[in-house]
Amino acid sequence: MIIWLASYPKSGNTYIRSFLSAYYFSKDGGFNFDQLKNIQQYPDTIFFDKKINDFNELNKNYLESQKNIFDKKKGKFLKTHNIHGLINGNNFTNSKYTLGAIYIVRDPRNILNSMVNFYNLTDEKAFDWMTDPNMTIFHNKNDYSTYQLISSWSNNYKSWRNASHYERLFVRYEDLKLNKYKTFRDIIIFINKLLKVNNSLNEIKLKKAIETTNFKRLKKMEESQGFEEATRDKKNGKKNIFFNQGFNNNWKKNSNLNIYKKIENEFSKEMKELGYL
Repeated sequence: MIIWLASYPKSGNTYIRSFLSAYYFSKDGGFNFDQLKNIQQYPDTIFFDKKINDFNELNKNYLESQKNIFDKKKGKFLKTHNIHGLINGNNFTNSKYTLGAIYIVRDPRNILNSMVNFYNLTDEKAFDWMTDPNMTIFHNKNDYSTYQLISSWSNNYKSWRNASHYERLFVRYEDLKLNKYKTFRDIIIFINKLLKVNNSLNEIKLKKAIETTNFKRLKKMEESQGFEEATRDKKNGKKNIFFNQGFNNNWKKNSNLNIYKKIENEFSKEMKELGYL
């Protein structure tokens, strides 16, 4: 069964995915980029046994592809930026195939900054993306099995917030800095409960996983090894920096403060609910 690591893009999903890879897929909590292959992105080509020709066909095959995962009778982490719920009349997932979900949320003002870097966008274009209810992202525009309907920032968050038919844990990206140990500990406790793991929390492994997935270390690893999930600049073909600013990303440092007023006006209800306003 599936444990979803869900989020709007650039919210810290890969950071938590790195930590979980170190804790669950290493002997001692040490991390390397290869471990990320244990937590794949969904949807993607590997999960479908036929070519997906359009977005509607993708929607119709969500549950069939997840049944194949369920039939293996093992818990499986999957990363997604997809919204939850009905998409063109088809469920993205259901309680039969899903054990639970961790949803990572981040201040949308800082998400905008990260999207500008990651996708080579202007502030205004990033704002348009974040407010578009029909927004999709994909790895291969000719392969619909890679398409994810991310919708708007608020729709994405609310879709998972309202998915009350299985256990969910909501994690604020900012708490990974302010209350790092407690937040990561709570994530492990939540997952172990879902998996019905009887052994107690491994404190030594937990601390090592936190240490080896420190943002500064991830950034240095990318500088020395590269990171295959980084996008390329459309103009010069060079890879953009994936682990760019991390917790140093502060929207208040941007001179274009008007764009953040627009974000606050657009998402005021959800931002207040999450403690961002």
